[in-house]
Amino acid sequence: MRRIEAVLFASAAPVPREDLARVVGREASLDMLIADLAADLEDRPYTVARVGVGWVLRTRPAFAQAIRTAADVTPQALNLDAFDTAVLAAIAYHQPITRDGLREIFGKDISRDLIGRLFDRALIAAGPRAPRRGAPYTFVTTDAFLAAFGLESLADLPDAEQLRDATG
Repeated sequence: MRRIEAVLFASAAPVPREDLARVVGREASLDMLIADLAADLEDRPYTVARVGVGWVLRTRPAFAQAIRTAADVTPQALNLDAFDTAVLAAIAYHQPITRDGLREIFGKDISRDLIGRLFDRALIAAGPRAPRRGAPYTFVTTDAFLAAFGLESLADLPDAEQLRDATG
């Protein structure tokens, strides 16, 4: 359990199951060890969280302001404008999706520059080729997307219909 904690502590990115299994041995019950670690950290200012296909240590929200104040840490900014964020949301909700699919949603072409900005921040990746003429690329979100928005999986995205009702 402590080896898992040490690896998670030292890692800047979510640590996949395969990597943790190598640390503790394939015969060990990784899920049990992680559950034990989570229970052990219950009274601590951080917790173990699942992000995509891996785990991270994450500060509990109650301690975030204290850390920012003491360590002079500024929140990580994605530096996305409103339209970039809207395109990212469309990709998250409709993935895998092509640029043509995004054009249908927004009623205009989505620039390669915008797609490049999302790629550069590792928020999206190339998905499977679309099964139609020309086999265009599709786009999908990444584990970095999940981590940036504090999601364990895409199932944690807000319900699209509720979002439409709330915003519109």
